[in-house]
Amino acid sequence: MEIGNVKTMLEYAEPVIKLIDELKRLPSIGHKSAQRLAFYIMSTPEAEVERLVAALREVKQRIILCSVCNNLTEIDPCRFCESTSRDHSVICVVEEPHSLVAVEKTRSFKGLYHVLHGSLSPMRHIGPNELQLANLLPRFKPENNGGVEVREVILATNPNTEGEATANYISRLLKPLGLRVTRIAMGMPVGGDMEYVDEVTMDKALANRHEI
Repeated sequence: MEIGNVKTMLEYAEPVIKLIDELKRLPSIGHKSAQRLAFYIMSTPEAEVERLVAALREVKQRIILCSVCNNLTEIDPCRFCESTSRDHSVICVVEEPHSLVAVEKTRSFKGLYHVLHGSLSPMRHIGPNELQLANLLPRFKPENNGGVEVREVILATNPNTEGEATANYISRLLKPLGLRVTRIAMGMPVGGDMEYVDEVTMDKALANRHEI
């Protein structure tokens, strides 16, 4: 059967509808994108599909959250928390595991991380209890941090309304502890065009200006 005809003949077939519905559950995947992915999968050799299925199954079976920082990991604690070469006196708080990867790519941060797995959002009914915050405060005790006292917490949440709200909430939570709490600088992106910069970004760029 020609794969071009499969799309027409199986458009309402139950297995295809199920696959499209499941793909639509993925972030940023609408009906048309899910439909394209579904028909791509159907046109793919079975061996390749089996590799995809095996990879999905493996990641669900083997990947867990680090009990210390909540990063995705195969071992617990994760390699960052276990490392003796990293600076245990500085903790960088990020929203998601991919944010951790973005910071790590700079190769300039040598401290530890704490992953929230989200940000505060009343509109989406996400409050402090829905974030991975419960195991943050215990980390400031030296006995829970390899005997090292935490001297700084860097809030590296996203530069949007929800990220700002999350950073402000955590800052208020930590200030009474006498910790140094800092926020990553935000402003004009390198290579950006000022014509397309929104007012919030421009305001941050002006506020974070430095002498040259």
